[in-house]
Amino acid sequence: MELLTSPEAWIAFATLTLLELVLGIDNIIFISILVDKLPRAHQEFARRLGLFMAMFMRIGLLLVLAWIVGLVEPLFTVFGQEISGRDLILIAGGLFLVWKSTTEIHGSLEGEEGHAASAVKATFAAVIFQIMLIDLVFSLDSIITAVGMVDDVRVMIAAVIVSVALMMLFASPIGRFVSDHPTIKMLALSFLVVVGVVLMAEGFDHHVPKGYVYFAMAFSLGVELLNIKLRKRAQKQVKLHSAYEASEGQGQESPKT
Repeated sequence: MELLTSPEAWIAFATLTLLELVLGIDNIIFISILVDKLPRAHQEFARRLGLFMAMFMRIGLLLVLAWIVGLVEPLFTVFGQEISGRDLILIAGGLFLVWKSTTEIHGSLEGEEGHAASAVKATFAAVIFQIMLIDLVFSLDSIITAVGMVDDVRVMIAAVIVSVALMMLFASPIGRFVSDHPTIKMLALSFLVVVGVVLMAEGFDHHVPKGYVYFAMAFSLGVELLNIKLRKRAQKQVKLHSAYEASEGQGQESPKT
């Protein structure tokens, strides 16, 4: 009851929930792109399973805070740069994200439909494994942020659960939108490449404020949404013009008959 009636706890909970949502955007995009390679009937289940795993992974990491704190201790030094367990995870995760996103971009440009379709379609187990792998990286980043903001583990766990529940509400519409618009998918993949580079930079202790990355992504998304709206308007005008020409043609032929 003391925790529930504490204004500081509620402020920390709201702030951390919002932060978890922001940090979860790249996770949602990555999951959406991965599950898009599955049959339609399996996509929703894989998306929800991926987010559930992200939630339990973050809660599990919260329950082993001593291990999390220990990850920041240097393990070895390379060219005068101290490398910790956290750094290794971030670097490996960043490399995986860059490799996966680049592979997806290449597949989209080369064309996955037709002869190569059977080769690029992923199995359900492979998609889930990749989701788990990148969830670990995103979860680690999220939990380290949470540890630095809030002292009470119960507040952290509550914020994680609520943020994942909210992400589940928006994951399906976002996934369908990304899947139905190839230009948005390409933009999302490019964003994930940038996120991968940022993760590697973090691993080498070069901090890049994610606010800059998210702002650039939001700006690019806004421009692309305007382009989509303009393309739809142009298509509508073409259809109206074609219908008008067809009706005019019929009107000119009727006197002859």
